Amino acid sequence: MSSLENIIQQIKNELTTKNKIREDAHECMRKATSLSKQSILLLHQKRFDSAQKMLNDAQTIITNLQEQAKEYPEIIYSGMFSAALQEYSEANILFTLVKNDRFTTPSELNVSPVDYILGLADVIGEYRRLALDYLREGEVEKAIKCLEIMDQIFIQLLALDEAYMLVPGLRHKSDIARRIIETTRGDITLEVRRKALEDLLKKFETTQRKTNRKQTKT
Repeated sequence: MSSLENIIQQIKNELTTKNKIREDAHECMRKATSLSKQSILLLHQKRFDSAQKMLNDAQTIITNLQEQAKEYPEIIYSGMFSAALQEYSEANILFTLVKNDRFTTPSELNVSPVDYILGLADVIGEYRRLALDYLREGEVEKAIKCLEIMDQIFIQLLALDEAYMLVPGLRHKSDIARRIIETTRGDITLEVRRKALEDLLKKFETTQRKTNRKQTKT
């Protein structure tokens, strides 16, 4: 028969092992989140190869954590892991949209529908950044295309209807997305009007110069 001291020692050893696994796992989750965030920044800088490498590194970490979850689900499936998966989903959805003009799926990413949806909602904010970059570059049509994608995502999020209750935090993210979209729509509208006025003034100046030259000749 084991003494109480031996029993407590065994429990202590098990808890110490689990605590080490928890600490290592949390560090991996932070790393995966950081890699996904870096990938998004690199994508905005049009450094696509580097962005893809970051995503590949994040995928390796997440796959290893999912393997660990088979033995230690109570340790791995924490709020921190869900946050990492949402960031990873956001980065992959954005990258695939920008590079291949299509939406990647939850099964492709091997993430849950909830983490995918929450990541998808955050893509709207990143598309605002893209739209503003295009406006600064004078690419109004590309900015409008970004707004169309933002609208498309938002409409589909609203189509979830009652499923909103099954995705904690989605209502809040959707409220933020609505404001982002309307602000972006306003920015693009102002730029379109400004450009139209600029084109009209250029046309007027050209006409005026032609008129002046005719008057000078006569």
